[in-house]
Amino acid sequence: MMRKIGVLTSGGDAPGMNAAVMSIARSAAAYGMPLIGIKHGYNGLLRKSTSIKDDLQELYLDTVLDIADQPGTYLRTARCEEFKDPKWREIAVQTLKAMEIDGLVVIGGDGSFQGAMRLCELGIPCIGIPGTIDNDLAYTEMTLGYKTAVQVCTEAIRAIRATSRSHDRPHVVECMGRHCGDIALKAACATGSEIVVVPEVPWSVEEVASRLNKQIAKGNYRSTIVLAEGCWESMAPFDMYGFLTSHGKQCFEGEPMSAMRFASIMKRMCGMVEARSTVVGYTQRGALPVAKDSAFAFEAGNLAVRLLRDGISNQVIGVRQGKVFNMPIVDALKVEKHFRRDLYDLVNNL
Repeated sequence: MMRKIGVLTSGGDAPGMNAAVMSIARSAAAYGMPLIGIKHGYNGLLRKSTSIKDDLQELYLDTVLDIADQPGTYLRTARCEEFKDPKWREIAVQTLKAMEIDGLVVIGGDGSFQGAMRLCELGIPCIGIPGTIDNDLAYTEMTLGYKTAVQVCTEAIRAIRATSRSHDRPHVVECMGRHCGDIALKAACATGSEIVVVPEVPWSVEEVASRLNKQIAKGNYRSTIVLAEGCWESMAPFDMYGFLTSHGKQCFEGEPMSAMRFASIMKRMCGMVEARSTVVGYTQRGALPVAKDSAFAFEAGNLAVRLLRDGISNQVIGVRQGKVFNMPIVDALKVEKHFRRDLYDLVNNL
C-alpha cells in the first residue's frame, strides 16, 4: 500500500517543473498521501547536509499551491555523479525507508530516469516525468520546458532580426539543446531564419559560408544563422586559430569555437562589414512556462500519483499524438530519436 510518496527535480531546471510539483501535491492530498519534497535532486537522498531539513521537506498543499506559474524549481535541482555508484544508491534507499517514503516521482531527463530505474531495481517504486528543455527523450513528443524554450528563442530571434534588418548585417544566434537540435530547428522555422546548424547533421564552416554568400547574392545582407549549442561536435575540422590570425583577428591557440568566433569567421569569409552574435542562454531555462508546458505538467503530475497509488511503477510519462501516456522506463530509454531532416532542409535550401 502506498502511504507516503516523495518527489524530486533532477538535472537542469526546466519551465513547468513547479507546475508538476504542484499537481503532484494536489493529487497526493486528494488521495490522502503525505508528500515529501527532496531537495537538490538525488543529492537530497544522500544526506550530504548537516540538517535533514536542508534535504527533505514535507510539502503541504498551501505551500506549493501557487508555484505553478513560477520559473525554476521550488525543490532546487542538481546533477549527482555519486548516484552512479551502487554504494550511494544504497544510502538513498536507506533514506527513503527511514522517511517511510513508499514511492518516488522523479522529474528530469535521461540521466534522472537512469537513476529512477536503478532505484526500482532496489525495490523503490518510481515514476518519471520528462523535465528537460532539450526535448532529447525520443519516446515522447515533448518534454517539460521544451515549448517554453522554443518560445524564448523565437522571441529573441524576432527581436534580433529586427535590428539586423535595420543595419543590414547577419547575426549568429546560439540556442540551447545539448546534443539535440530541436530548439534551434523549431525556432529557425518559426522566425523564417535563413540558416540552421544542428548536431544531428555533419557540417563545415565553409558550407555555412557558402549558404550565407548565396543569401548575399540574392540581396539579403541580414541573414540569421541559428546554431544549436551542440553543433560544434558535428563540425568538420577547421583551423580557427590559423584563419583568424591570418586575417588580423586576435585568437588564442586551442580556443574552442563559439558563436562569437563563428560570426567573426563568417564576416571575413563573406566579405561583410559587420556580423554579430547572441547566445540566448539560460533565459530558456528560467522563463515563465508557456501554457502547453504547464498543462502537460498538470496532467503528468496527476497520472504519476495515480500510478503509484495503483501499485504501478518503473514507468515514465510522455505525450503521444497529443495524449498523455505511460510506458516502462527501460523501453522508453531504448527509443531512438527521429530528427526532422525535412525541416532542416527546408530552412537551409530556401
